[in-house]
Amino acid sequence: MNKNYPLSWSVGHSKSMEEKPKETVPATVPGAVQADWAKAKNWPPHYYAENFKDYGWMEDCYWTYSAPFTPPSHTADERVFFVCGGVDYEYTVKLNGNTIYAHEGMFTPFEIDMTKMLGENNTIEIVVFPAPKSEGSEPGTRAEADQSCKPAYSYGWDWHPRLIPLGIWKDTFVEVRNKVHINNAELFYTLNDSLDTAEITVDVRLSESAQVRWQLADTDGKCVAEVKQIVMADCISLNHTFKNPKLWWPNGHGEATLYTSTIEIYCADGKLLDTKKSKVGFRTVSLVMYDGAWGEHIPFPATRNEPPITLEVNKRKIFAKGSNWVPPDIFPGAMTRDGYHTLVEHAKNANMNILRIWGGGINNKDDFFDCCDEMGIMLWQEFPLACNNYIDNKPYLDVLDAESKSIIKNLRHRASIVMWCGGNELFNAWSGMTDQSLALRLLNRNCYDLDPTRPFLMTSPVMGMGHGHYMFRTQRGEEVFQLMPNSRRTAYTEFGCGGPSPVEYLKSFIPEDELFPPKPGGVWESHHAYNAWVGEDSWLDVPMIEDYFGKIDSLEELVRCGEILQCQGYKCIYEEARRQKPRCSMALNWCYNEPWPTAAGNSLLTWPAGAKPALYAVAESCRAVLASARIPKFRWGKGEEFTAELWVLNDKYEEVPAGVMKVYLKFDGVEHEVFTWAYEGVEANKNLQGPSVSVKFPEFVGREIALVLKVDGCEWMDSEYVLICD
Repeated sequence: MNKNYPLSWSVGHSKSMEEKPKETVPATVPGAVQADWAKAKNWPPHYYAENFKDYGWMEDCYWTYSAPFTPPSHTADERVFFVCGGVDYEYTVKLNGNTIYAHEGMFTPFEIDMTKMLGENNTIEIVVFPAPKSEGSEPGTRAEADQSCKPAYSYGWDWHPRLIPLGIWKDTFVEVRNKVHINNAELFYTLNDSLDTAEITVDVRLSESAQVRWQLADTDGKCVAEVKQIVMADCISLNHTFKNPKLWWPNGHGEATLYTSTIEIYCADGKLLDTKKSKVGFRTVSLVMYDGAWGEHIPFPATRNEPPITLEVNKRKIFAKGSNWVPPDIFPGAMTRDGYHTLVEHAKNANMNILRIWGGGINNKDDFFDCCDEMGIMLWQEFPLACNNYIDNKPYLDVLDAESKSIIKNLRHRASIVMWCGGNELFNAWSGMTDQSLALRLLNRNCYDLDPTRPFLMTSPVMGMGHGHYMFRTQRGEEVFQLMPNSRRTAYTEFGCGGPSPVEYLKSFIPEDELFPPKPGGVWESHHAYNAWVGEDSWLDVPMIEDYFGKIDSLEELVRCGEILQCQGYKCIYEEARRQKPRCSMALNWCYNEPWPTAAGNSLLTWPAGAKPALYAVAESCRAVLASARIPKFRWGKGEEFTAELWVLNDKYEEVPAGVMKVYLKFDGVEHEVFTWAYEGVEANKNLQGPSVSVKFPEFVGREIALVLKVDGCEWMDSEYVLICD
């Protein structure tokens, strides 16, 4: 059986590939060269104040990892491999001074049989090139990444500083294997129309001929299927008809059932030589037209109907409720199974069923996909293209071809992956790409060739879908309360409401003398509170907050009021998107998480995994069934006639029984009943529009009031909305 041996690494930098580092420091693998150098030099945290600026010079250096080792003991029937999950970004590998491998791209793993190259004492080196920068691009901008598969986020974004990680970012080690071992083993299946039979094919590729046994075990570890091939061969396809598989379902629709597939190979005398395990979830997925789409009248001159963007899983149309996932750390090599688990578990507990893996970021480690498979979180997986024009340049296309194939092959067995997408905002003016761009045609081809059953989108948004707005109130003075009901999109795949981070969190990275009042420039701005996106007041709009709540005199009050706006804005958007079902099929806010501390932004979680109040507000609005109100505005006047439209939202494939909804206005800590709605039963996976409430606000109410909806005997459906009355 295989045995792994870790290596002891050091790393140092130089000005050229030929030059040796003048100094080396201990290196953590997986990790990043910047983190190693900073740790060795006792630098303060990169996320505090503006310390990240000290790292700028590192992106233009060559970095050489070095690991001396003696060969692990092995027999004549064993081989010694160097195994690496990925290096960021372009690099060469040397053994005892001789180049044995070179590659551009961080998403392709590699392994090298070193058995015949080894001496008594050996040194393996990985020379990492400077961060790629396209010729002629504007220096210091994300455009420098427009001719590489290096994700563009680290070149600077409105939620990420300019800090470009480099280094060995996935597990890397020496491994001793039997000379007869599994090179690759992969399970493919097709479900029949009634979803009660899976036709399974297991393809096995071996280094040399052997006998093969395949087993499938259920969640209790019980073997439910088995195939043996006694004939010795090195390329084997095993076939099996599996009856009545338990299906994999997205969060909120059933169990995310995973079976364990095990491949074992034997020599002729029955000795076990190698084994490989993987998980499989049986399910179908497609993108379909929303109900009634083909019946919509399009007058002449006619154009096409809206393209399909409704997810259908196991023949069930699923309203996709989730968020946009960005890289969870500036240094992706630092991410661990526990870190991923906490982040994904937050999404599950927030009643989400999908995460869009945004194209400006990385393709995450396997641990992330394990967590999503296990928790029923669907993934919209994009390739590393975002907000740039990736022109038809052959060297770039060659790298994209190789990297995209590696990504597809690595992920196509995942139950959680429900669609591929070329990248983010590529058909917009700031990118300038079209359906005819060769990079996107290449990606479409590779997805079809390697994974034809999953949907593919060229980019997001495409016709019918929407990105934005990203603020509680637009520069025109339009609140999300007016913006969303007047919109008609088939999916809201990005939208946001900015808000400040929690007080104690702000204190962890902003020096005390800059904490309050916040102002442009300095740490507040470098951590994205000011001039981050459009205008000085994004993402922290203090004038808007004070316009609603009055003069702010403390950091605590600023954060409290900003959190109210963010929470109520997100509740409005998610619930309005759901009210527009079936035409609308998705609600995914921008964004879910952070790679480092932001002073203000649209995220639902602080780095590394702290829940903001907005996450709990979104969780409330993503419940499968809830009482909901369409409220026309956030600010009201004393004595003004208040109106709100009542709804029951139902994403369950079960009927909601008839019930009684009571409506209250809450102020000064007291609830005042103002309306009762006896609603009829709500059909499965349908919403029910009810009457409008109309009531005059008293003259004596305080500034903050609440609309409260309560359903008799169904407290789990209750909802509450905070409003301003002045």
